[in-house]
Amino acid sequence: MICPMIAAPEHFLPIPKSAPIPARPALTNLTLSLGPIIGLGIGRFAYALVLPDMRETLHWSYSAAGFMNTVNAAGYLLGALIASRLARRFGGLAAVRGGTLAALVSLAVCAMTSDFTALSVARLVTGIGAGVALVAGGALAARVALLQPARASFVLSLFYAGPPLGIVASGLIAPFVLQAFGPGSWWIVWAVLATLGTVLIVPLLVMPIPTNAAVPETRADRVSLRPMAIYLFSYFLYGAGYIAYLTFMIAYVRDLGGGAAAQSGFWCLIGLAGFSTPWVWGRVLALDRGGRPTAIILTVNAIGAALPSLSHSPAMLALSAGVFGIAFSTVTTATTAFVRFNLPQSAWPRAIAALTISFGIGQTLGPFAVGAITDAMGSLTYALNVSAALLLLGALMAAMQGKLQRDRA
Repeated sequence: MICPMIAAPEHFLPIPKSAPIPARPALTNLTLSLGPIIGLGIGRFAYALVLPDMRETLHWSYSAAGFMNTVNAAGYLLGALIASRLARRFGGLAAVRGGTLAALVSLAVCAMTSDFTALSVARLVTGIGAGVALVAGGALAARVALLQPARASFVLSLFYAGPPLGIVASGLIAPFVLQAFGPGSWWIVWAVLATLGTVLIVPLLVMPIPTNAAVPETRADRVSLRPMAIYLFSYFLYGAGYIAYLTFMIAYVRDLGGGAAAQSGFWCLIGLAGFSTPWVWGRVLALDRGGRPTAIILTVNAIGAALPSLSHSPAMLALSAGVFGIAFSTVTTATTAFVRFNLPQSAWPRAIAALTISFGIGQTLGPFAVGAITDAMGSLTYALNVSAALLLLGALMAAMQGKLQRDRA
């Protein structure tokens, strides 16, 4: 199971001969997953849970609220792009630890200030730290997984279970803290989540993880990526569409009268649905048919985002969370499969880097743009409709992407 963040170019590098073999690869990857749990599952996605209270207490517009996730996404893009350089210079494990610590400190800062600029900087740092932790950690986790070829997919999936686990953890905490302390208690949520992160990071900091810290460099074939331009655009649309839904959906549930239990249940359902993806999408991801597998998954993702527009019933909202959660955590896996099916191995890092940039720009622009639309139209329903439309358009673009010639180089 792959979360909808970008797989690192280093994922496709062979394991160095000098790397010591971990005694427990599964435990190693579970420990590494603490980085994404803190940086992404809590640091990025928990913002949606406190957004309504922050917006009302601090008198923000929806575009201002969306900007907080825009700047976080920009930080993630920067972190993802510098992660491999940091890993080569300081070691992969040191990069994971440093990125996670940066994200954790920024969570604490969010509990200490109400200044818009300071909060923006904190959200930026959270994104940078999360990007570094995910990309550097993913590179280490992939090499660890290759040490057990028969269970490689399962061992690697333990690392990418991090963000969904963080979503579930924040969903079990934030709504009930807000309910207990009342309006204006958003800063207490950040303080509690930072405390949780402080506990979670301990195993990552103290437990020895015997993986090779060095990340070898390769030179990718100079394969033109123009034939996959429409696929890159599809991934851009996905980045803009999925993050818009995750940014504003809790505010939507709250506006409909959903209390702490409803908000918690909705959020946890999104995270829990991600765990079913290996069984739901296994056959689809195995299809070597250009962009069609991605198109299928994005279509399901769009349906999940559109369902609340059909009905406001608890059953429909739960169905939306489940359908969206099953699909959104699989798109990156589909893009990875596309690259592996259609390009020579030496060109994979360059292609994944291009996808990283396309996705990152999309999720950077999405929250602010959708927030501005909501301000103009006066209803969060428009935000969900725009999110669904972006995902559906992304599916159409992906469906138009044919297979590439692997011998192009």
